[in-house]
Amino acid sequence: MSLIWLMLLFSAHLSECVPEKPKRSALNQLTRTLLRKYDCGVRPVHNWTSATTVSIDLILQSVLDVDGKTQSITISIWYRQIWTDEFLVWDPEEFDGINEISLSSDAIWIPDVIVSEFVDGGKSPPIPYVYVNSSGSVKNYRPMQVVLACSLEMYAFPFDKQNCSLTFRSWLHSVKEIDLALWRSAEAIADDKREFMNDGEWELLSIPSHYWQIHQDNTDYAHIQFNVLIRRRPLLYVVGLLIPSIFLMLVDVISFYLPPDSGIRIAFKISILLGYTVFRVNMTDELPATAVRTPLIGVFFAVCMAMLMLSLIKSILVVKLLHHSEKEVRQMSVSACLLDKYGSAGPSNESALTSIKTLDRINPSGDYELEPSLEGDLLSLSEFQDVPSGLEWLLQELVSLRLALSQEDSESSAQADWLALCSRLDCFLFRLYLFVLALYAGTLLLLWASWSFA
Repeated sequence: MSLIWLMLLFSAHLSECVPEKPKRSALNQLTRTLLRKYDCGVRPVHNWTSATTVSIDLILQSVLDVDGKTQSITISIWYRQIWTDEFLVWDPEEFDGINEISLSSDAIWIPDVIVSEFVDGGKSPPIPYVYVNSSGSVKNYRPMQVVLACSLEMYAFPFDKQNCSLTFRSWLHSVKEIDLALWRSAEAIADDKREFMNDGEWELLSIPSHYWQIHQDNTDYAHIQFNVLIRRRPLLYVVGLLIPSIFLMLVDVISFYLPPDSGIRIAFKISILLGYTVFRVNMTDELPATAVRTPLIGVFFAVCMAMLMLSLIKSILVVKLLHHSEKEVRQMSVSACLLDKYGSAGPSNESALTSIKTLDRINPSGDYELEPSLEGDLLSLSEFQDVPSGLEWLLQELVSLRLALSQEDSESSAQADWLALCSRLDCFLFRLYLFVLALYAGTLLLLWASWSFA
């Protein structure tokens, strides 16, 4: 009998030394209970005729890149999906009051909601878990960096606005199986700019959204579209592109005040043209590249270079006219008269026939006409035949000298009149150049102002 008592005491002592098997945690038990008979390939509804409603929410964080050449935009968003899984429901009191758990997204059913404009996934961080509460509500929150196809309008660059859409839809399920809804109101989503990085190149205007159904193959499909309305901040491009170009054009306009007959003006204008060409080459990477339409700023640069070329050609023409020979002066005197008459804006009419006076002094044979006083001197010279030979020779020399001086005065007067005519032509072309330049600049300013404040 004592032996039996000893064996019982020894067995009791051994039982106290052996550790108890730990109980499974409530979280582990809940997870195993929910996923024991769960099939992630079956839509989680008890009645197959009822649709699963997926609520969608979107918050824009930043605009990373806008590529006009590929017609794509890269954005960073915070994307949220909420739906009800009828197979993931439990009583919190049975599992130590657990009301919400995280489950692997590969272990449960996930709706096949995609973005129609999706091009590339970018560098989105993988989020392998979703949150599930005791009522079966599943929350799938994840940050996304997506590259979207977008019809970009770069014509108004750098005062452009873009409207890019994100259209969410189920890839296979019709509205009878998966329906979509907005988790927040459309007004709250449109005005939500709290998370947007507003210090970059782009400014967020609004994110309007709407829901609609499309009928295809005798079936309706649910769609929710978010329109991202953004506007570019033009200050960087105005300072780096437009202002230097405007300065070069102003320097070209001021160069017209250089004397046209000095030769410095042409060299100065060639230097401006070369400087503008180097500026354009360096700024090529700053301009958006489009395959359909040339941005207006590209047209602006091209026209500015064309205006510089016209300015140089105009100066070359004036210098060429200034260095015409005497024969060319006579041949062009008729057209020069017309320019002298209609190219001057002054009220004076004294110089209206300057070139005609030049023609009057020149006869068709190429010899200058003699003034009446000189003809009288020659006649009086022929009358004095009885004068001694020394006085006769002296008188002939004086008359010849007076004739030479008169011809030289006539040539100097013709050259002065021609120089005055070329100056008037230069002034006329300069005013025409200023008018064209002002008209072009005013048109551009009106267009850009209308786009900037629209």
